[in-house]
Amino acid sequence: MHRKVAANGNEAIANAMRIANPDVCGAYPITPATEIMQRFTTFVSNGKVKTEMVLAESEHSAMSACIGAAAAGGRVATATSSQGMALMWEMLFIASGLRLPIVMGMANRALSAPINIHGDHSDGMGARDCGWIHLYCENAQEAFDNMLMAFKLAEHMDVRLPVMVGMDGFITSHAIQTMEWIDDETAANFIGEYKSTNPLLDIKNPVSYGPLILADLYMEYRKAQEHVMSGVPKVVLDIAKEFEQISGRKYGLFEEYRLDDAEVAIVVMSSAAGTTKEIIDQFREKGIKVGLLKPRLFRPFPYAEVGEALKHLKAVAVLDRADCFGGSHGPLYVDIASALYNYAQRPVLINKIFGLGGRDYMPDHAEYVINELLQITKDGKVKSVKEYIGVRE
Repeated sequence: MHRKVAANGNEAIANAMRIANPDVCGAYPITPATEIMQRFTTFVSNGKVKTEMVLAESEHSAMSACIGAAAAGGRVATATSSQGMALMWEMLFIASGLRLPIVMGMANRALSAPINIHGDHSDGMGARDCGWIHLYCENAQEAFDNMLMAFKLAEHMDVRLPVMVGMDGFITSHAIQTMEWIDDETAANFIGEYKSTNPLLDIKNPVSYGPLILADLYMEYRKAQEHVMSGVPKVVLDIAKEFEQISGRKYGLFEEYRLDDAEVAIVVMSSAAGTTKEIIDQFREKGIKVGLLKPRLFRPFPYAEVGEALKHLKAVAVLDRADCFGGSHGPLYVDIASALYNYAQRPVLINKIFGLGGRDYMPDHAEYVINELLQITKDGKVKSVKEYIGVRE
């Protein structure tokens, strides 16, 4: 039984956590993710879950508590944002290096300085190479769905890696939308019972976590970790098929919107994809063949599949809600360029930086980008490969 509700992204993630019923949750509040843990601790206080809440003195400590609990053999979850994610950075590598299936909701927010509490992708992009699996969501429905799938993905016996589920701070985390709950029993059965592997609390079979590894073995360990990560996309697709059976909603490694016959396209993540789809529909009504690719699985990045999806296009604009200071382009652009590099025939690529610090992404921004792509297909001239849009002059 499915039930339509009005909910925001924070509530969606908290409700998915309630259904998963983690054994331990280490947490520290930070805007705009605070509401996730506020709602979840209400579930704990009201006896809706059996979770042991560890209210830590910092995000670094919160992730440390999650690591200890996961190593001990429990299902573990948390949530954070921005500076909190940054403070966890050391522990993120430890969580992934120890193959601990921790699930973390992420209300993506700008990083200081100066202080900004609004949504962009600086935090998630800063942690993109920490060995975590990254899923990104367009709206509250996807936040709920991906959070449910994240537990199954992290805990899959062929994976056993931490997963973060990102949504745009305030834009998705706080905006109330129409969405659909899956009934608790169906969703809980989909996630399944937690199965521990080599738990520290199994005193009959003692193990050690995080021992010293020197040059004779460290590289082999990292190669093994990369091997596991390379198998994640298949598991993501298998879990998505199972989820479709209980929800009716279909998920892939990315979403293709009107892309098959498109001549130009935009690549953009999260909430901005919804605005872009509306403008694409308007251009389609005028007979202009434009499409969209919205990444869902950002790490590990599905380079081969993305390349195949985009190779037929004449021009592509990659929109980044983060920038790499001192780098040539935004982080998503770099991945898309890598996906297309080895094709002899490939589209012209341009990069737009948008929406930093919560700056609105407006329909006219999408129109501007599409018109530039169409101009490129006509005269082949690229005025600039990288450009900030929506910036005051």
